[in-house]
Amino acid sequence: MKKTIFTLALLAGLSGAAQAQRNISLGLKAGGTYSSYVGEDADNLKGLFGFHAGGFVNIGLTKLFAFQPEIIYSQKGTKYDINEDVRQRLHYLDIPLAFHVNADGLFFEAGPQVGVLLAASGKAGSFSNDIKNNFNDFDFGYLVGLGYQRKAGPGIGLRYNGGFVNNTPSAETSIGTLELRRRNSAFQLYLTYSFGGR
Repeated sequence: MKKTIFTLALLAGLSGAAQAQRNISLGLKAGGTYSSYVGEDADNLKGLFGFHAGGFVNIGLTKLFAFQPEIIYSQKGTKYDINEDVRQRLHYLDIPLAFHVNADGLFFEAGPQVGVLLAASGKAGSFSNDIKNNFNDFDFGYLVGLGYQRKAGPGIGLRYNGGFVNNTPSAETSIGTLELRRRNSAFQLYLTYSFGGR
């Protein structure tokens, strides 16, 4: 009798593990980014086009909810309205932690995001220089979006990334602390492809 109960429990555990495995899929994503800065000191700025690409793991928690952590290389930045040849390009390794609400492939998402600044350059005409030291090494923000994505196959999505913190550090001057109140802001339109799952 004990062996029968043990065998049934083992089979139930294996069945649950297999079910959980079918609810996990890996995927790739890539698309375009339209970014700028927002905040009280973000006047006379315009959007800048770039791209982003990376991978994700979609973990089905229930039929309705899923958790999707990602690792994304993302170009952000801005250009100046008074002279479009003057621009700043920021390169981030973003780690979004997206929570999905699913409805037969259609999803709505929201969650936090951490970004690590990999590089930054300023460009004026043909002149370019490294400006990474002018920016914070880390960014913290949020994401909201929607799209269509199955556990296997192609998908599409539109996402907004907003920053909670300024992207430049404060600096001490002879007249006090100088702080530019500017945060990253980016719209991302992307395609996905998922492998595995149900």
